[in-house]
Amino acid sequence: MKKQKFEIKNKLLYLLRKNMKKALIVAGTASMIQQFNLNNIEILEKLGYQVDITANFDFGSTFSLEKVKYFQNRLLNENKNVYNISFTRDLSDIKNMLKSYKQIKNLIETNQYTLIHCHMPICSAITRLACKHARTQEDLKVIYTAHGFHFYKGAPIQNILAYKTVEKWMARYTDALITINQEDYAVAKKFRFKQDGEAYYVPGIGIDTKRYQNIKVDKKEKRKELNISEDKFVILSVGELNDNKNHQIVLRALSICNNKKLVYLICGEGFLKTELKNLSKELMIENQVKLLGYRTDIIEIMKIADVFVHPSKREGLPVALMEAMACNLPIIASNVRGNTDLVENNINGFVCNVNKIETYVEALNLMYENKVLLKKMGENNLERIQAFDLHIVKKEMKKIYEINTK
Repeated sequence: MKKQKFEIKNKLLYLLRKNMKKALIVAGTASMIQQFNLNNIEILEKLGYQVDITANFDFGSTFSLEKVKYFQNRLLNENKNVYNISFTRDLSDIKNMLKSYKQIKNLIETNQYTLIHCHMPICSAITRLACKHARTQEDLKVIYTAHGFHFYKGAPIQNILAYKTVEKWMARYTDALITINQEDYAVAKKFRFKQDGEAYYVPGIGIDTKRYQNIKVDKKEKRKELNISEDKFVILSVGELNDNKNHQIVLRALSICNNKKLVYLICGEGFLKTELKNLSKELMIENQVKLLGYRTDIIEIMKIADVFVHPSKREGLPVALMEAMACNLPIIASNVRGNTDLVENNINGFVCNVNKIETYVEALNLMYENKVLLKKMGENNLERIQAFDLHIVKKEMKKIYEINTK
């Protein structure tokens, strides 16, 4: 009798899953899923979807392989179908492009999804091409989120020739293209999409602004933990230690300021760690610079900082910058797309020329000398960041999913 009941239950579950709406979240790396898609998965599940996940779980993530495997097991323990595909982030890696195309095409044909949402340019182009040529359901909808087009204003000509050409062509196989900053949205609106396809603007992935306000930190104790005296003026950056994040320009600006009260904290890992350490020594500011590595207490560190600096050469819509705004921090940011969506010069921070050290020097000196201005900019950030709150983003994403499931 128990065996019979078990078989009936399994059969019902099978029929239920067979008739359930199926969605696939696609990203080139596991970290893209973990950092930017958990809310999307939750929204789709609430809309009645079985949500499968695919990414490269072996290579390319911004955190360690150990953390990737932990995240993968977490998804599996939540009874999600997880598929490992050999996506690459290298345009010259033709072998893995072809391999991942076959893998994703087979996955799409086998599982017959009704909605596919992809992220990251190369794997999204491969996925959309696979959707075009795969034997799929007629009502399949394909959504692509561009987390920052690679052909931004001032981009190298090769980026414009390669990425813009591909994105324009792939738009023909796209039902919804989501952009997260105004510059990309203006470009995307000019693309030619599938019938009834459309470009959308969503203000990033959203942050829970109330959560940041509710986190309280004993500044004295936290500074003591980080070996920073109370009289120091703390400048903070968060981001991978790579060329794009442009930390070196802040180091050079710090050396020109010649103010021993300034301390620069950088949270993040990356291949430029040794180079940045050596540059600090060369500029004779090594006692004013702390490379803190990967941290799980970023918000606590933001709470004891005086200024947040975001000097990137290229951005989509930076989460770390939004978090700093939610923590009431005044901002110094480069004048690039994404940053300028968030920071208005002289209102909630200073916008600096991405390549001109003197603009960072001027901003740092003004911030240090004018505590009234510092306080006012921080207060303005609390108001501005509300437009990027998580509940607004979730509402917009739910609307886009619903439009593409009719």
